[in-house]
Amino acid sequence: MHGNDLGRCDSRVREGEAVRLVFAERLAESKPASDIFVVTGALGDDCGISYLLSLMRSHGTLFHRSPAITEAEGPEGLIACDDTIIVKVNSQWDERGGTNTNLLKAIIRAITRHPDGFVGEIIVADNGQGQYGSTGRGGSFDYIRNNAEDISQSIQKVVDSFAGHRVSTYLWDRITTKRVKEYAEENGEDGYVIAGSTNPRTGLIVSYPKFRTRFGTYISFKLGVWNPETHSYDTDRLKVINVPVLKSHMIYGVTACVKHYMGVTSDKLTGQLGAGSHGAIGAGGMGTELAETRFPILNIVDAVWANANPGRGPGTPYESATRTNVIAASTDPVALDYWAAKNILIPTARHLGYSAVSSIDPDNIAPHSFGRWLRLSMEEIILAGYQATVDEACINVYLADMAPTY
Repeated sequence: MHGNDLGRCDSRVREGEAVRLVFAERLAESKPASDIFVVTGALGDDCGISYLLSLMRSHGTLFHRSPAITEAEGPEGLIACDDTIIVKVNSQWDERGGTNTNLLKAIIRAITRHPDGFVGEIIVADNGQGQYGSTGRGGSFDYIRNNAEDISQSIQKVVDSFAGHRVSTYLWDRITTKRVKEYAEENGEDGYVIAGSTNPRTGLIVSYPKFRTRFGTYISFKLGVWNPETHSYDTDRLKVINVPVLKSHMIYGVTACVKHYMGVTSDKLTGQLGAGSHGAIGAGGMGTELAETRFPILNIVDAVWANANPGRGPGTPYESATRTNVIAASTDPVALDYWAAKNILIPTARHLGYSAVSSIDPDNIAPHSFGRWLRLSMEEIILAGYQATVDEACINVYLADMAPTY
């Protein structure tokens, strides 16, 4: 389904434009380097994810972890057959403002098709903060109008379609105002843990959810899967896949992988302590959140539809989005944000006739700019020992083209 075909799903939908972007593959000139994997012509469905995982595999990043060593799996893979995986989506906005549900479905299917047989658990989660968003009440997994080829396909409908596996949703809005202690402190309640004092560099008070899934699994986002019988956490078993929508932001310029961790924090609880999470973004606060909670094993940018209208996002009505049919992945959220803003958002904005693109330019490092807070976030991530860069000499870009037609 391409172009205006989506209008057949709902006669009230007015499509945005479509643009065909051309990217250049490049190899890093310096090390350590971050890898970015880009698939063009992707609708977000199984075929696009298959191309993406194949591209990753051909350059040494295996999606499936296994003792067996084959073309598709190996001991260095990202996802084991018994892992518990949080797929972090954007649920605060409907229409094109939320994570593409075709892409979400394809990611879940790729996990459940583990060559060793998937016996783990998947939780699709987000915190819309119980405020703002399309409804004014935060996040939802049950929107009527969704970011999908069939706009009636909500996040909840996607999850419900995997009835044969342990796949569920958890909207952290439900617990975002409830402060709790960790399981190890004899607290079994769902809620948010406030982890320490205000970070002196970024002004963030780290916060994160702990909760029991629909299938009875106890999860601390920071510490891992809790076993109440052994009174211990299995930190290695819990993985996060970060799946943001690529779009402009009226305050922070661009929202993608790094800013997406705003949906891990509790803005309300930290705000009550005088240091709301949202206000810390501009000082690199989401870098602190990424580094001090649970770093994603993979970031997948959803740019099937992108909002490249400078200063207009994060809400993205259908008519405000541009179909770029791109998905891109990296283990480095900073490099991916830098590359996506520079190579997807800016060219698309110029295609739409916008000449003032400084707010979405990752090379603009003026005070309070996207480029500035992205670098401050990067410093936090590097300080914690993770690979992150905005230096193009340290970025490999690998491409796979599905050759779409419009």
